[in-house]
Amino acid sequence: MKKLSSLLVLCSLAWLALLTTGCVPSSTGAGGAASLRANEEADKSMYQPVNYANSGKRGPTLIVLPGEIKSSSATFTQKVTANNIADFAEIELSNANFGVLERSDLGPMLSEVQLAVNMGDPSALQKFKKGKFKSTQWFVKLDVLKAQETAAAGSGFDGGAIGSIFGTVVGGVTGAVGGTALSSTRTSETAAVWIVGMRYKIIDASTSEQVSTGYVETKMETGKKAQGILGMSGFAEQMVTLDTVVQRLVQEVVAKIDQQK
Repeated sequence: MKKLSSLLVLCSLAWLALLTTGCVPSSTGAGGAASLRANEEADKSMYQPVNYANSGKRGPTLIVLPGEIKSSSATFTQKVTANNIADFAEIELSNANFGVLERSDLGPMLSEVQLAVNMGDPSALQKFKKGKFKSTQWFVKLDVLKAQETAAAGSGFDGGAIGSIFGTVVGGVTGAVGGTALSSTRTSETAAVWIVGMRYKIIDASTSEQVSTGYVETKMETGKKAQGILGMSGFAEQMVTLDTVVQRLVQEVVAKIDQQK
């Protein structure tokens, strides 16, 4: 029994050594293990450019219309707007070598165009076929049809009960030390998965006819893991943001549109 208790104490001290040397998340400050892990997670949300297959070929001039977000998730709509999606689309379509008319240059006329397109009214569109609109044949519209947290899971460990049993059974100094170490041990882990789906439409600017459509979907995982022992603790959190997920969906959509040049 003494050998077993000594082994448990050594294991606890070894775990503490791992914590302090950065093998698990630690609060070592800037430049330490915690800083490195935080930067690794931040890198996952950084903008990642895409090389579009037909970017060497000039595409037609387009206008990106603000789409609709049909998700009822308040978390999603607080972080992502239709204008965010349209901004991402303009950036990626420009990178794919399409001509893109800036929405900010179109002023209040854009709302009238969007209304005409939504109503499917080609006669209303004809009055805009002058100036910058004269060279425009296509509208692009991106809608978020799905954005929901579909799964969540968690697990944890609290060493309080085991520590009390250990201290009672072993007794003495060894039992007290081992019981304290075990009682202070805490671990927890949570994870959640979001699924976000986006539809795109390409619309004829003269007839308001929908000439092409498609749908892309992806999932995003967020999670947190925390550990603690003998008063020391650490955690790591994965936080790929919803707008980053939307941006990558837009890149998938533009890659499909790029194939239709």
